[in-house]
Amino acid sequence: MAVISVFGSSNPQPGSADYELSRQMGYLLAQAGFTVQTGGYGGVMAAASQGAVEAGGTTIGVTCTQIEAFRPMPPNQWVRTEIKHETLRQRLAYLVENNDGIVVMPGGVGTLTELSLSWSLVQVGEIPPRPIIAVGGLWARTIAAFVSPEYVPPKYAALIKLAKTPKEAVEYLLNSE
Repeated sequence: MAVISVFGSSNPQPGSADYELSRQMGYLLAQAGFTVQTGGYGGVMAAASQGAVEAGGTTIGVTCTQIEAFRPMPPNQWVRTEIKHETLRQRLAYLVENNDGIVVMPGGVGTLTELSLSWSLVQVGEIPPRPIIAVGGLWARTIAAFVSPEYVPPKYAALIKLAKTPKEAVEYLLNSE
């Protein structure tokens, strides 16, 4: 079963628009037969995992001791398999490298790091090509502001697919298999 890493902020709370969008993302991924892999904690990570479990899917939470020392919290209740690393760097590398595709939901600096690292590693061939899909207006605006042809040629800009909705993101994943 293909594993999709879902990145996003730990801030959205149940009932918020971004939480529900991420819950729908997890649900649709699981319904399409994908395993949902997240960073294992709250916000988007919990929402995507919750949606996947509600659809009868499989979830993986990739956690780390360093984050739990910084901000004590257990994995979210929707994680069915936990993969624990010592450091944030090891966790990040695992989430970026060990997947068959990446979906980026709304987030902040950490999510931007995950998106940028994934994009860069695919660009230079450090990891094999895989779909990288950024969902929503935040990423459309961010990437539009960042991508300039003199610094990011069109063939590298094309490594990221923009999706307006979770449904569009899943359709792209299914069509890229």
